[in-house]
Amino acid sequence: MKISDGAIIPGNHPISREEWKRRIALFHRPYHQAIDRTIRDVSETTGTAPLVISLHSFTPFWKGVARPWHASVLWDADPRAPIALLEALGGMPDIVTGDNEPYDGALRGDTMYRHCMKAGIPHLLLEVRQDLIGDPAGVAAWCDRLAPVFAALNADPALHTYHVYRSRTGPYED
Repeated sequence: MKISDGAIIPGNHPISREEWKRRIALFHRPYHQAIDRTIRDVSETTGTAPLVISLHSFTPFWKGVARPWHASVLWDADPRAPIALLEALGGMPDIVTGDNEPYDGALRGDTMYRHCMKAGIPHLLLEVRQDLIGDPAGVAAWCDRLAPVFAALNADPALHTYHVYRSRTGPYED
C-alpha cells in the first residue's frame, strides 16, 4: 500500500518499477513458494488437507473511529474452520468478535484465496486488535485463549478434507 488511513507509507511511495520488481523477487515470490511447499509437504505427510490458519492484527482505530472488535475472523465462502472459530470465540466472556469485520475475507488474489480457496483447503484468517497484543502480557493472554481452540480445530477430521467452494467474488481466475 502506498497510503493507509490517510498517511503516506514512506517505504512504499514513491517506488520505482525496479524496486517493485526487486521486492517481488526477494519477498513476495519466495513467501508464496514457501507456503506452497509447506502445504504440499503437510498433505504428503498426513495424506489429508492441512488446516491453514493465518494470524494477523488490526489497528484499534481507523480514520479516527474506534474499532470495537477484539478479534475478527475473516473468510470467503468455505465456512468449515471460520464458523467453528467464531463459535469458540463467541463463547468467551468479554470478547467482541467480528465476522468479516473490519475487513472482508473474500479478497481475490490474497494468500488464503490463492493457496486455500482455489484448492479446497480448510482455512481461516484471524485478526487480533493490536492494542490487545502490544505487550508480552497481552500476547500471553491471547496465546492462552487461542492455543486450545486451534488445537481443537486441528483435531477435527472434518477440517482436514478438500472441498472447493465457489468464492463470493466469483469464479476463480489465475
